[in-house]
Amino acid sequence: MPYQYTDMSQARIEEFLQAPRFAIVGTNRRSGPPQLTPVWYLYENGKVYLPMLKKSVKYRNLSRDPRVGVCISGECPDARAVMINGTVELTPRDREMLWRLVRRYRDSDEETQSFMDSLGPDEEATLAIVTPEKILAQDFN
Repeated sequence: MPYQYTDMSQARIEEFLQAPRFAIVGTNRRSGPPQLTPVWYLYENGKVYLPMLKKSVKYRNLSRDPRVGVCISGECPDARAVMINGTVELTPRDREMLWRLVRRYRDSDEETQSFMDSLGPDEEATLAIVTPEKILAQDFN
């Protein structure tokens, strides 16, 4: 994996990415500034999984240009961050993967199921699978 370290080893990056934090996803608009969106994420097996609806701007942007930037911040007072640049593969909604992703951010299986039920039909949602090309990590703690 193409890690570039500042103060975090690969093991510390992997550990940092396991916490249920928000990721800021940057996609390329057709013209103008990047489009930035806070999203939930799941990091497994060297890839980042992002949920999204097919009607979203980020989905349209990634359908046209699969390059993406993802920033996961530890937030105050945790002064760590991991920035990932890579490419995205858009896939149909994988219910098992989406369940694991949502479950990270919910307190119970019941809350997770309620959220999953609110997403609507499978054809409206997708997963973006980010394959990192470059990972930068900062630790100012």
